Amino acid sequence: MTIEELVAALQAIIDQAVGDQGQPRDLNEEEMARYEQLESQLAVARRSAEIRSRQAAYQMPVSGIGIVSAVKPDDGLERAFDAYLHTGQKNQDITQLRAQGEGISSAGGYLVPSGFEKKLVERMVAFGGFSNSADRYNSTDGSSVEFPSFDDTSNSGQITAESGAFTGGADLTFGKVKLGQYKYTSAGANNAPIRVPVELAQDSAFDLRALLTKAMGTRIARKQSVDFVTGTGVGQPTGILCPTLTADRDLDTPDTPDYEDLVEFQDMLDEAYDPNAKWLMKKSTWSQLRLIVDTIGRPILQTLLDGISGKPERRLLGSEVIIDQAVPTLSSAGDTFCLAYGDFEESYIIRNIGSLAVVVDPYSRASYGEIEYTAWVRADGNIQNRNSYVIMQNNT
Repeated sequence: MTIEELVAALQAIIDQAVGDQGQPRDLNEEEMARYEQLESQLAVARRSAEIRSRQAAYQMPVSGIGIVSAVKPDDGLERAFDAYLHTGQKNQDITQLRAQGEGISSAGGYLVPSGFEKKLVERMVAFGGFSNSADRYNSTDGSSVEFPSFDDTSNSGQITAESGAFTGGADLTFGKVKLGQYKYTSAGANNAPIRVPVELAQDSAFDLRALLTKAMGTRIARKQSVDFVTGTGVGQPTGILCPTLTADRDLDTPDTPDYEDLVEFQDMLDEAYDPNAKWLMKKSTWSQLRLIVDTIGRPILQTLLDGISGKPERRLLGSEVIIDQAVPTLSSAGDTFCLAYGDFEESYIIRNIGSLAVVVDPYSRASYGEIEYTAWVRADGNIQNRNSYVIMQNNT
């Protein structure tokens, strides 16, 4: 196991040590033994990495005053990964990741440094808008998981007479939220990977990492953002606005939201979810709402500014507005879902599985003088509490 995997395994033991009320509990003997075993392996791995770093320093050129050039102690994986991006050749400092599963090639990508993965994930989260407000669950493998769910809002307690007997009651009815895994790749149109000219890849002054994190993150996020919002649940995640859902309210007038629509729609949400509730819409819908004026022509939406040079804050009836271009357009094309309002962290969960993998292919396009790059991540998403948000539908 790598240092990153060992640290993650240690944290997993701590995270699992919770009691019935969700509070931390004491580790049992088996957990403590497993923790100490992994801790010993981690110490060996770190010592080995330190020795490799020292050896690399010994091999660096000596400067004019006889001092060996300094080397960052923990940059072995970073330098190895950069070499892999430029050449496509495996080296001893990075680990190959092999996929397992029927119909999947055994050749995998290579371990990606945390800095590269963090930047790519940040790019994906920031792209769509909605995914940044959803709940998240990380797992190390792609086996299906199920979360229990239940809705007991229709029941309340009763007054029972002194010494009176209970004559019945309503049992809790449980459901389940299932999360699987879908592989999202950075392949674009016609399943074409990202192609970079050899000249750029070999130019040390060119920031190849920045180009790849931006391109890969945007490609993957562009697909994920659509699935997490409007996914059908068939061969893809179930989106927060899955087309098979039933809207909670229709616009009074087709294609034309007004102040009455917004107020009545917002008040449909249960009070329990109001404190963290947000709006979700397409930017063109937000533009339509900004054009709503009162009887003397004043806009009902007042844009808030943080100082003279601050960025306008999007708020509607006191709540934050999330803009996501994957939300259907408000138009006469049909009875589409045009608005949502709710506590989306309670409403929706996104599952991320394992680590990012990157494959570099310097051969397939060698005659064109290009190197091909492909990244993939595995993820899924599903609604976990439909009662925590409401949906507005256009009325044609």
